[in-house]
Amino acid sequence: MHVKNLDKALPPVEDEGTGRSNALDGKPVKTGRPLESGMSLSIWLQTVRNNPLLNHRSTTDLPQTADVVIIGSGATGSLTALSLLQSPNPPKSVVLLEARELCSGATGRNAGHCKPDQWRGFTKYANAFGAEEAIKILKNEQQTWEGLVSYVRKHNVDCDLWVGKTLDVLMTDDVAAVAKKTLSDYKAAGGDVSKIEVTSDPAQAEKVSRIKGAKSVYAWDASSLHPWKLIAHINKQSLELGLNLQTWTPVTKVSGSADDWTVHTDRGNIRTPVVIHATNAYAGALLPETKGAIKPCPHMCNKVLPPSTFAGSKSLQNSYAVVYPSGMYTINARPTSDGILLFGGAAPNQHKLLEYVGEDQRRRIDDSLMNFEPVTEAVKKLGTEGFEDEPEHGSKVLYDYAWSGIIARSADQVPFIGAVPNKKGQWMCAGHNGHGMARIFTCAPALAKLVQGATWEEIGLPQCFEVTKERLEKHLDPEWDKDEAEAGSSHLREAKL
Repeated sequence: MHVKNLDKALPPVEDEGTGRSNALDGKPVKTGRPLESGMSLSIWLQTVRNNPLLNHRSTTDLPQTADVVIIGSGATGSLTALSLLQSPNPPKSVVLLEARELCSGATGRNAGHCKPDQWRGFTKYANAFGAEEAIKILKNEQQTWEGLVSYVRKHNVDCDLWVGKTLDVLMTDDVAAVAKKTLSDYKAAGGDVSKIEVTSDPAQAEKVSRIKGAKSVYAWDASSLHPWKLIAHINKQSLELGLNLQTWTPVTKVSGSADDWTVHTDRGNIRTPVVIHATNAYAGALLPETKGAIKPCPHMCNKVLPPSTFAGSKSLQNSYAVVYPSGMYTINARPTSDGILLFGGAAPNQHKLLEYVGEDQRRRIDDSLMNFEPVTEAVKKLGTEGFEDEPEHGSKVLYDYAWSGIIARSADQVPFIGAVPNKKGQWMCAGHNGHGMARIFTCAPALAKLVQGATWEEIGLPQCFEVTKERLEKHLDPEWDKDEAEAGSSHLREAKL
């Protein structure tokens, strides 16, 4: 995500975690089902090991039929199920299938941040879809964030919700200039900038951000939370409404024809008129038409225990994107819970991870990686150069742990939502580009409405999100190797770091 390679456009917030690199260009994309064993555990999955929903099965045996079968129990699958079951005309039977533990994919492995893009992605979106559609994309993210916060507060969900200012901290004059122009262009196009606070004086920017060398700061409202606990609450609601949840039930294929599909698993098959693919980075394992459109890509998140200089009353009270020309860090400071710092984003050394992946394309779906030293070293460098991490008194910083997750890189930056072309009764919501938390709380309910007969115009999503035959074919990957479709079903070799 080098600024110098982006035609003077900052990466959208959704692009923070994708990490672009020539190392993956021109190479066949391998995808498959999630690893069956050896996967890393995120901070979220570590803290819920005694929760019975992790391996919940509503029934001992799979039902032979269902009105709706949803594949994937992350935010998309879980919220789509709840939206269907709470609708005025709910399906009589909804089955939610999960290949591993509940919410153990991207939602359960992210950095716990829901950050709506208020402005930063305008230029890139406008270049791709036009200014009017770009504004709609950013408005949708604000609506999504508001919907998530409203749900948590309405239902009193115990998920460490924090609401406060997220800070975009620009670290060089060049990126600060690009940011200034982006905001100006967005405002000129009719974008709402009333919620964005700008600090353009470097001395004040350092004071506001507490980061040495900051050139300017852009602040607006966002949230952090414990994503697994949120999804668990959603599933509890659905179970009370009759959901049949089946964990550790990977789907091997979907066969059949229009409105009469058979979902195949090792535990048996389910016949259904409606299949909803909520598989994100793993979409290609069951939907080969997504080859090229959605590409899996691993990403690291680092857990850091702050030093005494950033503990107690001195703890960070904001979330961050710290932007350099060569990369970007995101920081979730968890102000309302334990104060542990979670570093994500596309750090300056992210390209080395992608080069590592490029050596063996099976690594695209390998979330067993528990450390990748070049990324950890980049995080340490920010700690040393940007913060006072070696106090004279008290504890020093501890770079405790890093885990991996698989991001679904969208070929055109935005998700693929709607009816699967030429497969009547099959639906999808995938390709969230590492930004699902700021998309799914509008996208999943909208998908549920589509399944029940609503038109695209009625659901309120940006037009560019709709999956079409033309859109998929535009990104078709001729180098796809179908023989590798099962690559993810066995444990990959240990990373050499």
